[in-house]
Amino acid sequence: MMILRARQHRIEFPRKPMVMGIVNINDDSFCGDGSLDPQQAIELASQQLKEGAEIIDVGAESARTNRGPISIDEEVARLRPFIEIFPAIKKATGKTSAMLSVNTWRTEVVRQVLPLGVDLLNDMGALPTPDNANLCAKHGSALLIMHSIGQPKQAHRGQHYTDVVAEVESFFLAKLKEVETAGLDRACTVLDPGIDFAKDRADNLQLMRELDRLTELGRPILLPVSRKTVIGEVLDLENPLERDPGTVACSVAGIMQGVAILRVHNVAAAISAVQVIDPIINNQATLP
Repeated sequence: MMILRARQHRIEFPRKPMVMGIVNINDDSFCGDGSLDPQQAIELASQQLKEGAEIIDVGAESARTNRGPISIDEEVARLRPFIEIFPAIKKATGKTSAMLSVNTWRTEVVRQVLPLGVDLLNDMGALPTPDNANLCAKHGSALLIMHSIGQPKQAHRGQHYTDVVAEVESFFLAKLKEVETAGLDRACTVLDPGIDFAKDRADNLQLMRELDRLTELGRPILLPVSRKTVIGEVLDLENPLERDPGTVACSVAGIMQGVAILRVHNVAAAISAVQVIDPIINNQATLP
């Protein structure tokens, strides 16, 4: 049995994959789904919870490398109202067990938002220092460790891997030791292979083919492939909004290799995929 602990939450695996809905409080999301209107963020989160999301991942700064960073004060100002109202959103939708994830990496932001009630820190910064792990340990939040090379918000093209899966695995083993040294229990960690981050099409597809190698690390694997560039490259689709069928295909491939969490824009499609594939891989006689 594998346990994920995040504040008051204790999740036992194996179980059906969890679906994480994406809420962007920005105006430059790569697929144009973000908004600076707080009410739109609330409505989207409410819809995703009603559709079956068990985690809402809110972010205020786009990861796009062709956009400069916003200020720390601006990022906190966008995140704080949503974090503070999230308990009311859960109550209104009847999803009181839902978890809140915050997508940020700068320690100055993390220090200000974790005390507000964040269950999971979705850190795309590849943990260059133990500071964010220290803060998660202090506040009881879980920490998502994402693989990448170099600083966020910068393009990292031309990276060469002899075996991308082996190198990602080695990265995770090292980071898990580092966060434990920083005082964070391994049971409070989630691993993200970082699809599209410092990886080309071949790297991404190899990771997708061999995700089961990462599940052997004994921590929940999050698959963040929703509408990403690799899907657009395979399907020759420039518009990210047309990539949901490809996202479902990748999600099913991940589920069949033991992925624990799906991070998606289209929650309803992901929930349907989980509901169909779960009885197949678990040898149940009838669909739910």
